[in-house]
This record gives sequence, C-alpha cells and structure tokens, in this order.
Amino acid sequence: MSGPSRTDVSEPGGAVARSSSDPSTGSGRNPGEAAVRAACDDVRDGGPSDHVDGVVPGLVARPGSTEEVAAVMGAAAAHRLTVVPRGRGTRMSWGLPPTSADLVVDVSRLDRVVDHAAGDLVVVTQAGARLSNVQETLASARQQLSVDEMAPGTTIGGSIAVAGSGPRRHVVGTLRDLMIGTTVVRADGVVAHSGGRVVKNVAGYDLGKLLVGSFGTLAVVTEAVFRLHPVAEVRRWVTAPAADADAAHRLVHAVVHSQAVPTAVELDRPVTGPGSVSVLLEGREDGVAGRARTVRELLGPEAVEADDEPAGWAAYPWREGDTAVKLTTVLSGLRDVVAEAREVGAHLRGSAGTGVLHAAVADPFRAPDAVARLRSVCARHGGTVVVLDAPPEVEAAVDVWGPVPALDLMRRLKDRFDSDHRLAPGRFVGGI
Repeated sequence: MSGPSRTDVSEPGGAVARSSSDPSTGSGRNPGEAAVRAACDDVRDGGPSDHVDGVVPGLVARPGSTEEVAAVMGAAAAHRLTVVPRGRGTRMSWGLPPTSADLVVDVSRLDRVVDHAAGDLVVVTQAGARLSNVQETLASARQQLSVDEMAPGTTIGGSIAVAGSGPRRHVVGTLRDLMIGTTVVRADGVVAHSGGRVVKNVAGYDLGKLLVGSFGTLAVVTEAVFRLHPVAEVRRWVTAPAADADAAHRLVHAVVHSQAVPTAVELDRPVTGPGSVSVLLEGREDGVAGRARTVRELLGPEAVEADDEPAGWAAYPWREGDTAVKLTTVLSGLRDVVAEAREVGAHLRGSAGTGVLHAAVADPFRAPDAVARLRSVCARHGGTVVVLDAPPEVEAAVDVWGPVPALDLMRRLKDRFDSDHRLAPGRFVGGI
C-alpha cells in the first residue's frame, strides 16, 4: 500500500484556509474556521511544525476539557472538516499520512491526573497527561501504571492510539489489558463513556479496548481509567551475551520456561556484533536474589547481574530517518526471525519473551526488501510485520500494514463510529 502524496510542509494542507471572499463570517474566515474558533478558546493556524507525517493542517485547536473537545468536534462535523487527534506529537509520523487534515485537535491541555484511588489500585487520567508525570504522581503511593515510556514525552492518549507497550507486557499484559474505562468524543461531537472505575466491571460495550491501536480513527480519547500495580521493593537485571540466533533463541526459551517469573525478557541484537538477552526481576529482596541466581545459571557463566537497567532498555532501536518496523512471532519462531533480521541489516530489539520485537533498517535502499523478507519469515511463524515509520520513498514502496485478515470487520467499525470518514482519514489499515 503506498501512501498519498504529501503536501510541502511549508504550505497548509487543510481545507479551512482563510477565504476573504466570504463576508458572512467576518475577519476573512470561512464558516468552518469560524465555528471551530467559536467552540474553543485556543485555536491557531496550522504550521510546518504541526504536520502529520508531512501533511500540514489548516487549523490547530487546543481544547481544555472534554466539553470543549465535544464542541470542537461538533463544529467540525457540522462543516465536514477532517480531524486528526494529537497528544504531544511524539509519534505523529507513524502509520500513513492522512488524506486530509483540516484540523488537528491537540489534547495536550488535558494533562491532569483526575483521581488516584490508591486503595483500589485505580487511576483516572486525562489523555494529554505525559506518562512520566502520571508515574510521578502514582509513585507517592508506591504504585505505578505498568506501561513503559518507549518514546520520551509520550502521553496517555498517544500510547492508546498506537498501542504502546514495552518490556513489562511480559508479566502484566499490554495497555489494552490495563485499561478499564474510557471517556471519548465521537466524530459527531457526542461524549461517550465505556467501562468504569472498578477493575471487575464487565458491563457495557468495551469501546476503550477498540480504541487501543486505532491511530485516532474512531474517536478522540479525553480520559482513561487504568488498574495499577505496586512498585516492587527491588528491581534487578541479569544480562548475558547472545552470540548468534541459536544462542538468542536458546537463552530466551530457557528463561521463559523456567520458574524464575521474570517481569520482562528482552533481546537486543544490533546489525553487527553479538547481541544480548536481558531479564528483569522484581519483588522482595530475598525472592529476587534467589530468582536472579536461577537466571544467571540459565544464561551461563557470562551473565552479569546489575541494579541498573542495561543500555537500550525500554527504547526503540531506530534513529531519525530509519525505517521502523514492528514484528510479531510465536516464540518457537524466534531463531528464524533473529537470523533473518541480521541478514537484512536490521537492528532488532524488544520483548522476545512475548514475541513482540522492533527493528530498525538504516539503509533506505535495503528497506523494501528487508520488510518483505521479515514479513515472510514472521508469517511462517504466525506473526506480522508493520512499518510504523519510514522515509517517504520507503513508505511509498512498501505495504505499510501488510495483510490484515480482519479488515472487513475494521471497516465496518469505522463506518459505525465515523460514518463520514473524517477522523484521521487514511492513517490506518486499508485506508481507514
């Protein structure tokens, strides 16, 4: 699937640029722009720094409440404006460029922790809150949202949009598993709620879980409710070199199938040289000490134990300009995936214990072939490959999302939640 052509980031790409010929709106504004400005006290023209994967929006609105988001979305619906939601903009180049971006709805002003019910291990937070700030608030009660900050500055809403989870997924699951309630604004401006503030609440349609990984194409998240975990008394890492794909496969399997109960099992394998397997253990001092001994024995005589996280922990392997790829595989296919990544010149890093990895291909000329070969090997082992980010020439040359068996169902969901297809149009699979 090739992406749409991108606008030059020096020129606005939205359809709400000023129209001085329309006297009914005053001040040279067309009706859509005037309606958005009336709905929100913080609206400005879009500029190059606001681009969404190369497409510059006509306007940027920064509402300060769920009610104001609803008013902005209602105004956009009334004038059929296309809308792209944004948090802090850390991953706006992921996915495909939108086919249109009249308006960016920036939720960064919605940055509060609304409530922390420490006794219930539950937090209610607004979507624009930085994950790091949420963690700081929770730390006062020695609690945490067990989600790793893979991209510095990322927000709660951004993590929901791209299904961001890191090493801890091994023991606690993904963001989708931790989210128990959501407040959203639909494309038509109607506020909707899903789930609740009780962990065992099972009533109602779980809209929140549908939104995880939807790239802002179904609704604008304004608040979310998560279950929490206590901060462990002790954290310790055990790391060992993995000379080749066979060693990486063997070490990961040894730990995953042991009784060590790791919090995370991570693999880091650069393009050249040996890789490493790192295991995070958490808990009480006496228990962690014994489990660390077990893991050192499993990883071999070169295993090293440390209180500090190893380099590259909970961080993507790519740099600006690289082709960024997410891979999944069943655990039995790890050897083949690791070997293929080395063959195609990809730096591989991620949660090997759960079969969720990320790869970076620095050479844009090799990237299309690398994506095809990685997709082939992952498919043989029940997995997928998605190109999260790439230079324009690579993005245009590859099928970014790859085969999607549930595409018809996803299109029906899009039609149900956004019948006019105005929310982040074209950003998601199948042009959704």
